[in-house]
Amino acid sequence: RKENAKLQRQLTERFGTLIGDSAAMQHVKNMLEEIADSELTVLIRGESGTGKEVVAHLLHDESGRAKNPFTKVNCAAIPRDLLEAELFGYERGAFTGALRTKPGRFEAANKGTIFLDEIGEMPLELQTKLLQVLEQQEFVRVGGLNTIKVDVRIVCATNRDLEVAIANGTIREDLYYRLNEMPVMLP
Repeated sequence: RKENAKLQRQLTERFGTLIGDSAAMQHVKNMLEEIADSELTVLIRGESGTGKEVVAHLLHDESGRAKNPFTKVNCAAIPRDLLEAELFGYERGAFTGALRTKPGRFEAANKGTIFLDEIGEMPLELQTKLLQVLEQQEFVRVGGLNTIKVDVRIVCATNRDLEVAIANGTIREDLYYRLNEMPVMLP
C-alpha cells in the first residue's frame, strides 16, 4: 500500500498540473507518460484554455532534455515580418537595423525543446523553412550563408482546424504531417 501511494503521488506530481479525472483526460495523461521521453514531434490540439502550454512544459520536463532550454514562441504574437528573424536569427547587415548577429529561438533551444504555440498562424512562406528544420535539423539565418545545425525537439499547439487550413491553402500538407507525428487532443 505504501509503494502504491508513493507511486500515485509521483504520478500526480508529474502530471498533476493537468486538471481532470475523466476518461479522456486519463487517456491524455497516459499518452504523455509514454511519449515524454521520445523524440517525436508533438502537435497539441484543443480549445483555448485547455492547457496546451502546460502539456508542452510537461513533455519537456519529463524528457531527457529537461536540463536544457525550453523555448516558447507564440507564432500569432510576433508580426509576420519579424517571425523569421525571431525563429532563425539574423546576420549583421541582413536588414536595416541589424547592427549585430543575433541567434534565433531555434539556436536558443538547442539540445532542448522549442514550443511553437499557435502554429496554425505561421505564414505560408516560413513553413518551408520550418519543414527543413523538421527534416534535417538545420537552417540558415536571415542574411546568412552558413548552415546551422540544431538538436531540438519540436512541440506545437493550435486551436485551429488544420485540416481546413490545408484545404484553404494556408498550411502546407507536408508540414502538417511532419508536425503531427504524435497528436495530442485535449478535451
